[in-house]
Amino acid sequence: MPSQPSKAGIVVDENSGERHIPESVRADGSVRKAIKVKPGYRPPEDVEVYKNRTAETFRNRNKGPVPGAEGLKDEEPSSNVNNKNAKRREARKKAKAAAGEPQEGGAPEKAAAVAAPAVEVDPEAEKEKKVRNLKKKLKQAKELKDKKESGGSLLPEQIAKVIKINELIRELDALGFDADGEPKKTTDS
Repeated sequence: MPSQPSKAGIVVDENSGERHIPESVRADGSVRKAIKVKPGYRPPEDVEVYKNRTAETFRNRNKGPVPGAEGLKDEEPSSNVNNKNAKRREARKKAKAAAGEPQEGGAPEKAAAVAAPAVEVDPEAEKEKKVRNLKKKLKQAKELKDKKESGGSLLPEQIAKVIKINELIRELDALGFDADGEPKKTTDS
């Protein structure tokens, strides 16, 4: 008695153990002979295709629930990171309560806006920082100008820097510095 045929149509005779494709009838009525299959031969139809799990999940990404969501539960996981974040949240709430600020009900935009002005900016330090920046840009622009005058070729970005020399000098002047980046000397009579 033959076994179930494989995808390629090969059956195994249980008595003799031989593998063959049984005879069949063609559409025109003629009979196709049975074909013996050599031992150990596996036709391509019967070879299992390798399935990459990553590729399979990528193909099926929109056909089910969110990947990894089945492991989530209502209970809080007890990890160190979550504990730290919870402690930080509690500390922020206590600080707000101590400062007399109203509690906010989970609006992240408001929370970010409240947290941002906590750092006070020294206007003098900002001015010094801007002056340092402008002096650096002016120095680079002057070096590029000297390179251009000595016959060197410049890139379009470098040419744009050279063109901005006067603008940089004006900005320094507005901040109270001369063209070399030194503070202007006030003349009091």
